[in-house]
Parts: sequence; structure tokens; C-alpha cells
Amino acid sequence: MKLNRRRFLQSAGAGLGALGLGAAGAAQPATAAPAPTTASGVRGTTVGLPGNWRAMRKFDVHNHVFLSGRRSETDWADADALIEAADALGIERLFCSRPITGGAMANIDTVRNANDSIIAAMRRHPGRIVGYCFVQPGNGAAALTEIDRCLDAGMIGVKLYNQFKYTDPVVFPVAEKCIQRRIPFLGHSAYLTDPKTLALQPKTSHALDFCALSQRYPELMLIMGHVNGGGDWEWAIKGLRECSNVFLDTSGSVLEDQTIEFCVRALGHKRVLFATDATMEGCVGKVLSADLTDAQREDIFWRNFQGILDRRTA
Repeated sequence: MKLNRRRFLQSAGAGLGALGLGAAGAAQPATAAPAPTTASGVRGTTVGLPGNWRAMRKFDVHNHVFLSGRRSETDWADADALIEAADALGIERLFCSRPITGGAMANIDTVRNANDSIIAAMRRHPGRIVGYCFVQPGNGAAALTEIDRCLDAGMIGVKLYNQFKYTDPVVFPVAEKCIQRRIPFLGHSAYLTDPKTLALQPKTSHALDFCALSQRYPELMLIMGHVNGGGDWEWAIKGLRECSNVFLDTSGSVLEDQTIEFCVRALGHKRVLFATDATMEGCVGKVLSADLTDAQREDIFWRNFQGILDRRTA
């Protein structure tokens, strides 16, 4: 869903204040607060937010850019507001895609146009916006050619939505292309539990679908998108426990307490990747407020994903 980030920045003053942002974005002293109680019942040692939270390096592994207008008259508001929000929150790099949502197949020209908008945003904000190539496996060989085109333009991975279950054999050539090019495969996910949503999104993949794909392709750098993006997130985390090659990103608009701690306990912090999926302030806050060591927080914020990127040139 498209988010007007400029409106977000204008209306989020109270929330930004809670993160230590003043009206002009200047650093503010961390406000003392009772130390959080961990899941084990032991009261932690962190009081308020880390004083240097904005300076902590952060890679947003899962975000989006939605440009509008004709090629000669592009409306850059969404891309520019994304960078404005990232600056306010200390996010260094944003890994973005332009998925075509809904269950219907799009033709390859529509897919190319979506990817072209990301390439344009990358050129407008070099080094800040980095692209995932969105494809629909049902486009067959054209989807694989599109991946090569996007990588040649500077993208670093592939993004799939919910048009096909990731256990469907039609997805396998995309996974194999990702292995061949040593790039990550980021997949939309949810463990949907209500009949209405299931009927609308019957091909949405959940944790066990990711596990099955990972077991078929253990060398695939597979990322399950937005743990807090829909449905029963605790079930989703537990579903990845036996699939050590699947990473999990922390994004999503659900901001329930203890999500990050639950991820770390179940999977270990090395498999957890910071991401926002456009819930930028809340997702920074849930990592900052989690009961983590400084080294764990740094790994989640950027180092774990840097390790994935490094595999491409290893």
C-alpha cells in the first residue's frame, strides 16, 4: 500500500519526539524510563534509548518506491520523502522494489515499467536507494531475462509477491537464477488465519513454504519478508526454526511488544534483518527498544545483510 511519507513526517511529531527527535531533527537527550522486562522475567539494563541511536548504521532491507507520472514528467515526491524520512531516522541505505500487487498476472512490459521506476529512483538517489527486481514467475523466460537486465542496472536481488506459492515449480527457475547470480530472494509472506483474507490471497506463502524452498535449494539466500506483516507472526517465527538458511526481516505495521526478542530466541540474531516495509519509525523503534546487546543490535541493523551482499563477490 502506498504511503505518503511527507505527510508521515509532518504528522509524526509526537512519535518522533519519543525517539529523541526535535522539530528540526536535532538530537535530544534520551528520556529515562523503567528498564524493560525480558521474556524470561529479568529486568534489563537499558534505560531509555541509546544516546547515539540515530548514528547507528542501518540498512532497511525491505522498502518500496512508488513513482507516478509519465517518464518525462516523473513525480519524485515519494522517492524524495523516503530519503527525508531515512535521514531523520539515521537509515543509510534503503533496498526497494515496486511490486505489482493483487493476484492477477501482469504482462512483462508492465513488470519492466515497475522496475524502471526503481532504476530511476536509484539514479536520483545513488547509494541511498538500491533496487530489488520484481518479477512474476509466470512470465517464464522473460522473467529471467528481466532479472539479468535489472542486475546490469545495479539492482542487488529479486522480490516476489503473492502471485505464486513459493513451493510451486514455476518459482524454481527464479530461485535458480538467484543462486547463479548470487543474489538474495526476498519474498512476501504471511500466515493468514481469517477466511476472508485467505480467500483474497490464496497463494500467499508462509514459513513452511519458505522452508520447503530452502530445503530444495539450501544455497539460496532466502529472506522471509515482514514478520509483522500479517497473520500469526509467532507461528511464522516458529515455522523457521528448522530452516537455518532462511533469514527473517523485522518489517511490518504490527508493533507488538517482544517481537524482536522472540525472533532472536527462536532463530538467533544472525538470521534477523532490519527492515521497515514503509513502517519506518515504528520498525526503527522496535529494534532500539528490544533487549539486545550492542553487538546484536548492530548485526540486525546492518551487518547481517552486509554479509548477504558480500556473498555476491566472495
